Amino acid sequence: MVASLVAAMVAALCYGVAAVLQAMAVRAASQRPAGSGPAGVDPGLVVRMLHQWRFIASLGLDLIGFLSQLVALRQLPLFAVQAMIAANLAVTAVFAAWLMHVMLSWREWLAVGGVVTGVGLLGSSAGSEGAARVGSAFQMALIVTVAGIAVAGLAAAKLPNPLRTPVLGAVAGLGYAVLAVAARILPGFSPQQLIRSPASYALAAAGIVSFMLYAAALEGGSVTVATAAVVLAETTPPAVVGVLFLGDTTRPGLTAVAVAGFALAVTCAVQLARFGEASEGKAETDTPGQLQTAADSHSSTAV
Repeated sequence: MVASLVAAMVAALCYGVAAVLQAMAVRAASQRPAGSGPAGVDPGLVVRMLHQWRFIASLGLDLIGFLSQLVALRQLPLFAVQAMIAANLAVTAVFAAWLMHVMLSWREWLAVGGVVTGVGLLGSSAGSEGAARVGSAFQMALIVTVAGIAVAGLAAAKLPNPLRTPVLGAVAGLGYAVLAVAARILPGFSPQQLIRSPASYALAAAGIVSFMLYAAALEGGSVTVATAAVVLAETTPPAVVGVLFLGDTTRPGLTAVAVAGFALAVTCAVQLARFGEASEGKAETDTPGQLQTAADSHSSTAV
């Protein structure tokens, strides 16, 4: 249990630092004119980002974070792991304040404290992962869900602003939610097990689709809005699925503590959503503690 908690924290740390690097890469690679209207999903965006060292480094951190997330999911329930992963925004906020000299408002420091407190409550109340096992129908349903998310994302990319960014972010978050559920139900990590399990293909597809949709949301809209939508969509649905279908539970008598910790961690993480945005070279403030980018942006709560 302790090793799983440490793994979840390592995942949050890696995702938080990677978010800053990916944020810079997206805006630098974007070819959309400032203030332009909806342009759909740009498949070439990721290809252009591959030429930037920041993006390559962020992929390495994301990989470490994802492997740590897998370790955490082997022992902890989905509701605990996903809320802890959302804590990567607190990591990014502190990272930005420390190394980039970004001024955090007192509300944002309270939010950082709230995330830490919420994660602590979850860690102390979470039981072991549920013992329930799912069949092939459940795993195939995940693949169908990913296909539906892809279609919904393509439609959302055509929406006019300001609807486009929050809807795309929410759809991307649902994709990351599927990724978490698929990772949780993997039968094992041997090549034979991964090849034979439909959950493996759902996981890979969900990661690719979600990353593309999130990049599209960040390319043409507010990072704060997009990140908040992702955090909400990637945490609550897996928590519900884990409890209803996978047997996730809390420790005896600590259900209220777990619910309070989950709500506190996710709510405070949403308050820190602007830290999916980072600046290279200069930062301008509109309000105390607000970070703006001149040329760079993006965040990832998953692979």
